[in-house]
Formats: sequence, structure tokens, C-alpha cells
Amino acid sequence: MTQHHFPESFVWGSATAAYQIEGAAHEDGRGPSIWDTYSHTPGRTLNGDTGDVAADHYHRWADDLGHIADLGLDAYRFSISWPRVQPGGSGRFNQAGIDFYSRLVDGLLERGVRPVATMYHWDLPQELEDAGGWAARETALRFQEYAAGIVGALGDRVHTWTTLNEPWCSAYLGYASGVHAPGRTEPAAALAAVHHLNLAHGLAGRVVRELAPSAELSVTLNLHVVRGASDSAPDQDAVRRIDALANRAFLGPMLDGEYPADLLADTASVTDWSFVREGDEKLIAVPLDVLGVNYYSSTLVRAWDGVSARSDADGHGASTSTPWVAAENVDFLPQPGPYTAMGWNIDPPALTELLLRLQREYPSQPMMITENGAAFDDVVSADGRIHDDRRIDYLRRHIGAVADARAQGADVRGYFVWSLLDNFEWGYGYDRRFGIIRVDYDTQVRTWKDSAHWYQRLAATGKLDSAQD
Repeated sequence: MTQHHFPESFVWGSATAAYQIEGAAHEDGRGPSIWDTYSHTPGRTLNGDTGDVAADHYHRWADDLGHIADLGLDAYRFSISWPRVQPGGSGRFNQAGIDFYSRLVDGLLERGVRPVATMYHWDLPQELEDAGGWAARETALRFQEYAAGIVGALGDRVHTWTTLNEPWCSAYLGYASGVHAPGRTEPAAALAAVHHLNLAHGLAGRVVRELAPSAELSVTLNLHVVRGASDSAPDQDAVRRIDALANRAFLGPMLDGEYPADLLADTASVTDWSFVREGDEKLIAVPLDVLGVNYYSSTLVRAWDGVSARSDADGHGASTSTPWVAAENVDFLPQPGPYTAMGWNIDPPALTELLLRLQREYPSQPMMITENGAAFDDVVSADGRIHDDRRIDYLRRHIGAVADARAQGADVRGYFVWSLLDNFEWGYGYDRRFGIIRVDYDTQVRTWKDSAHWYQRLAATGKLDSAQD
């Protein structure tokens, strides 16, 4: 039996997102977001589910913080709903919304838990989308103003400010494939959104540096581990092309201060990138205290032969449009199981591979796993418990992969399980359950799954056994 020992300084946490758990969609001055609009559009979400009530965290936040404290977690990563604190995305701020997050932050501090606040987890105010959304430069400027307002209000009480969550999803799933809000299928707009999200990160990051100089600054990226079906030149070029879209479109400007030349060349048929103005890339490259890494599964590609039926098993939802702009000649291949309830392959070694790549390419950049977890078809047993052994195995193996990366030199300083609670899982509604705590959506009763008890022990001891308990 192998046992990994994490140091006492290693941060154990959990993560959530505002639209997925808060509910109270029409209370206390909150304005509509693109996810309100999208989820209320027939056919967009499974069963027509919406985040109107979700896990009712807006009213039950104190009890939920109690669960976090009982789990013994060091940190809690939550997101701030932009339309709750600034309903129209510009102009006046909503004091009731700010007060909610102020109470939340104070409640975490009272319980000895570090607040990690994400400024943007996909809930763009609808008024800004009506004016062009992330495809418009003005949205990045409005984000800078929003950041100034919320950082000014919460400031150094927040331990870590995270500018964006998974801008890959916001840009490509929202504006290219349309499986996320706002549901547009415009490849050129998607690439413009990539840049304006990057720009928003840089502008907001500089706000944090100015207004909360003692706070840590972060961004969270869902970085892809892309492997080729073979070592052939065409298959490896497919890897390069997808890596540029998935990873280097964000790592390049954020950490290197420039977009990769091959990305611009690959997408020249879609856009000339004239929305990138002189000085933008330097603005984007604000130094980070920690790079947040979200990881769930890996990706397998090959060059399409132009004859066979195309394969689009990329795990990002069914659509007649692809999120992979200007990558029409790339096939995304199914991978061997096992799979989670999302249909995603389970590949812990790929997480080690990803972390070592980042350490190699950015050796001075500390990292944290800001999301990792799995949805399974949880069942409440006759004893009233949820024996989610597959989730425990998933977490054990992936945290072991983090330990393996650390042993080989990767500077990974923490792990946040996704998710604290079952919640609204975007286009999949309430059908997919990621939480280590079960939510009965009829009664809003919270029940710890076996995985929560397991994670509690891990957070207390820092000792991870490779064998089953």
C-alpha cells in the first residue's frame, strides 16, 4: 500500500459557482444573466431546468458554511454573481448583493476558512450580452469597473481573487458551439471573445494589485491534455492545433505576454485578430500568485482523412457547430473507459502529465487544482447514506496524481474538490450530481455522501492511501 503525505501547508478546499447553487434569481435587486435567459429558452437545458432555485444557497449560506467548517477545509472557492452586485453590468451597484457576499466572506473568516472569490463564472449580465457580449471590447472595460467595485467592497478580506473561471468554455462553448450561454454559433465572435476575456483578466488583475495589494491573484483555466492517435506528422499537427486553441490561446497572453503565432495562422481564415490592439498583450500578462488548474478528463485527436465519418467525441456537448474554431480537419476520438456520468473518460495520469508540463514551461509559477471531481449516478441507500465508492476512487486516484506530480517537482499548493454541493450542472440541469454533499432538490436537505467523510479525513491528516479504506 502506497501512502502519500501532503505537507501541512497544502490547501484543501472545495468549490462552487453562483448560478449553480445560489437560486434567488429574482430577489434583492439581482438582474438577469445570460444563463437565466439561456436556461429559460426551450430546448436549451435538460428537462428545461433553470437556476432559479438551484441549491437555495442564497438563503442557506450559513448552514453551508457550517458544512465547510465541519469538513475541516482550509479554503472555499465561490463565485460572485456579477448581475447580483451590478444588475446591468454597468452603472450602479446593488448594495443588497454586495452585502450578501460581505456576509459570506465574514462567515468564512469567522470559521477559519480562506475566501477564494472568482469574479466571473459565466453569468454575464444580459444587458452586456445584448450590447455584444464577450465578442465586444466594451465588455472587458465594464468588467474592469465591476472588479473595482467588488474588490473595493471586499478587498483584503478575500484571501485570493480569481478573475475568470474557464474562459475556454465562455468563449468557445458560448459563442462557437452554442451549448453554453449565450448560445451563439459564430466562430469569429468566439475568437474575439477569447481576446476580450483575456483582456478582462488583465484589467481586473491590475485592479486587484492596486486595491487589494495583500491579496493573492489567480485565474482558473480548464487546460486540456491533448494526445495524438499516433506519432504521425498529421496526427501530431492535430495535437498542436488543438493545443493552441485549448491551452496556449490563454497561457500565451496571460503568462508569456503574447498570442502564439501558430494560433493566429491557424485561424486566419476566420479572423484577422484586428481586435487585439497595441499594448493589449502586455496588459493581459499581469503576474499571478497562483495559476488555477481545472481538470476532469483527457482528449484524443487525429487528423481527419477527409473521407471517413467525422468523430466529435470531445466531451463538450452535442451541437451541429463545433467549439474548435478552424479545426475542421481534426477528429476527436472516443477513449476507453471507465467514464463518469458526464461520459468523460477517467485518466488520472493525464493530470500528472499536465502539471509537469506547466512546471516545465512555467517553472516559477505556483499552481493549485481549483476544480477536480466527478458526476456519478448517486443512490440513497436503505440506511439513508450515499455510498459513492466510485467518486472516492476517482478523487483518491486524481489526488494521487497530484502527489506524483509534486514528487517530480511540480509546485502544486492545493486541491479544491468539485463540488461542495450537488447543483445546477449547466446544460445538464439537475441530472448530473458532482457534489460530495447531496442536495435533495425537493426539500433542500443536505446529506454528506461517503466521499465527504473520506475527504474530511484527508483534509485532517494530509495522508492519502492508494488502497481502498
